[in-house]
Amino acid sequence: MLAFTVRRISQALFVMLIISLVGFSIKNQIGDPVRDLVGERVTPAEREVLRDKLGLNDPFLKQYVRFAQNALKGDLGLSFFHKKPALAVIAGKAPATLELVFGAALIIILVSLPTGVFAAIYPQNRFSRFIMAFSTLGVSVPVFLTAIVLIYVFSVELHWLPSYGRGQTVAIGGWDSGLLTIDGLKHLILPSVSLASIMLPLFIRLIRSEMMEVLETEYIKFAWAKGLYRKRIWFVHAFKNTLLPVITVFGVQIGIMFAFTILTETVFQWQGMGFMFLEAVERSDISLLVAYLMVVGAVFVLVNTAVDLIYGLVNPTIRIAKRS
Repeated sequence: MLAFTVRRISQALFVMLIISLVGFSIKNQIGDPVRDLVGERVTPAEREVLRDKLGLNDPFLKQYVRFAQNALKGDLGLSFFHKKPALAVIAGKAPATLELVFGAALIIILVSLPTGVFAAIYPQNRFSRFIMAFSTLGVSVPVFLTAIVLIYVFSVELHWLPSYGRGQTVAIGGWDSGLLTIDGLKHLILPSVSLASIMLPLFIRLIRSEMMEVLETEYIKFAWAKGLYRKRIWFVHAFKNTLLPVITVFGVQIGIMFAFTILTETVFQWQGMGFMFLEAVERSDISLLVAYLMVVGAVFVLVNTAVDLIYGLVNPTIRIAKRS
C-alpha cells in the first residue's frame, strides 16, 4: 500500500506541474500586467523600466521557475482589482462554494443510493419506472433552467425559500459558514438542489445498472442457493461490490461540480468562487483567473488522488494489478 500511495502522490505532483505550466502560459500570453498597474500617461520608456523591474523581460523558463517558486510559497500573484493576493481573494470565496458542493453531494448520496438500489431490485415496479423516467429527464435539463424553475415555484409562488444570497452566516476561525444558522440553511437548499440535479440522474442510473449487473454474478446466485436472507444478499454481498465503481465516479464528479457552480452561483447570486470567476473575466483580472485555475486544478488532483487511495483500500486487487 505504501508503494501505491507514493506512486499516486508522484502522479498528482506531476499533474500539478502541468497545470502550473498551463496557468503560467495563460498569464504570460494574455494581458499585460504593466498596462493594468499603470495609467495611460506613463511613457513607453517608463513602462519598459517597470517591465525590467518586474522581470517580465526575462526568458520564459526563468519567469516560470520564479512563478513556481512563489506558488509553492502560496503566492499566486496579486489581484489587480481587489489589490490583494489572489489566493486571499479565493480563500474568502471558497467557504461559500465548498458548502454549496457539500450540500449538493449530500443530496446526491441520500437520494441516489436508495432509489438506485430500489430500481435495481424491483426493475418492473411502477416507482422504479418513474425513477428511470425522471433520471432521463434530469439528464436533459440544463442546470440554469432547473434553478429558474425552483426559484419560480418555491420563492415566487409558494414563498417558502429565499431566491438569492447566502443569508445569515457565522464566522468560525475565519470561515463564514451558513450551515450553523436557520437562515443560512434555507438559502442553501435551492442552490444545492439545483447543483445536485446535474449529477443526481447519472448516479441513480449508475447505481441501478451496477447493482443489476452484480445481482447476475455467480457468487450472488450461489448465495441464493445457500439460502441466505435476501436482505443480506442485497445489502451486504451485492451492494458492497456495487459501490466500487460508484466511488471512483463520485470522486471525479465532485471535482466537476466545482466547475458547474459557476452557473448555479450566477443564478442564485451565491458569492462563491464561481461568481468570483465571472467577475474576474469581466474585469480582465488575469492573475485572479490563473489563481482560480490553479486552485480548481489542485482540488481535482487532491480529490482524485484521495479516491484512488480509498479505492485501493476497498479493493486490494487494484494494488496488486498496479504492482504486477
